[in-house]
Amino acid sequence: MDGEETMREVPTRRDALKYGGALATGATLAGCSDLVGQEGDAGTETTGTGSYSVSMEPMGTVSFDQVPERWAAYDGGYADMAVALGQADGLTGVGGADRYYTYVYDELPGVTVDRDVIERYPEVRTKEEFYELESDVHLYDPQMLINWFDWNEGDVEEIASTVAPFVGNLIFRRSDEWHDYRYYTLYEAFETVAEVFQQQERYEAFSELHTEFIRSIQERLPPSGDRPEVFLTFEGTEEPKTFSPYRLDDAGTSKKQWRDLGVRDALAGTDIDNLSTTNRGELDYENLLEIDPDVILVRGHERKSAAEFRDVVLDYMQSHPVGSDLTAVQNGRVYRGGYLNQGPIHNLFLTERAAKQLFPDEFGDVTGDDHLFDRQEVADIINGEFDR
Repeated sequence: MDGEETMREVPTRRDALKYGGALATGATLAGCSDLVGQEGDAGTETTGTGSYSVSMEPMGTVSFDQVPERWAAYDGGYADMAVALGQADGLTGVGGADRYYTYVYDELPGVTVDRDVIERYPEVRTKEEFYELESDVHLYDPQMLINWFDWNEGDVEEIASTVAPFVGNLIFRRSDEWHDYRYYTLYEAFETVAEVFQQQERYEAFSELHTEFIRSIQERLPPSGDRPEVFLTFEGTEEPKTFSPYRLDDAGTSKKQWRDLGVRDALAGTDIDNLSTTNRGELDYENLLEIDPDVILVRGHERKSAAEFRDVVLDYMQSHPVGSDLTAVQNGRVYRGGYLNQGPIHNLFLTERAAKQLFPDEFGDVTGDDHLFDRQEVADIINGEFDR
């Protein structure tokens, strides 16, 4: 900043947001501040004329004197929440742009994000970048910054008090030992982000649409005993030789579509642990053959279309001397496994895709054009064109 900016005497809108967020920094990371009305609760509380507070672990309660306009998100899930709430124009940067899949917005009339912004700031993880972007709120779990990127609590407090508060909770999986505070479901976190942007009506409209969509899918599912056993894995190479396992009983948001579809985990009854910060164990084809799942879902290929995935990854597995013996490979039931970080818009598309992958006789082939939800209705909510 130049001297004129640093010497100004009249508080600006950014000052109001900055110092509003500073009210909670003394309680930041443990989530047990006296400012929090009830440990772990998420909610909005009016703190004065035009001001309000929002609660979410691990930060606890943070206060805003005005509604944030500029925002950064670590992952695509929280970025997608903000877009769903009509806040796309306020995006300043993303902490992990490689896992923020914006191509789904191409199917929603009038919904776009500025790819130039994402490409300019695709890994917002340093204090210098937070200062440079001057966002009004950071949709980050600060404990993730501490455990993954070598921040400390002082760094978090500094940015929260001098730039803007943090509101976020790492929710895509529940297998990290350091995450010893409350988790949130996708829609619990989405509701909190709606409170940050004071977009509760959009949230309610989205929640109603989502509830009806999931109900319509579940009504058409076969009995649980007729559903396939599924192995979910991460393996980003085009010639996979080993596989990092996921457990479907982990309640993280990255597996929401599989839980909603009631699939059976092929690893149930085994002692194989879920992929996490500390567990990097892998299975080879011989291990997989012992499990022999009906369906294999491979993460790490979300930039490929369904057809491209089959032509590259499935083709390699079909030519592998051991992999070719797997039932799922023989039946061509190896598919892309969905995003690690999904927000409410992503979830609609991923649930539709998953239903087709697992139950094509009921919902249509995954490479087909059948729609299970109304794209225009989703776009109308995002664009604010819905009954209030």
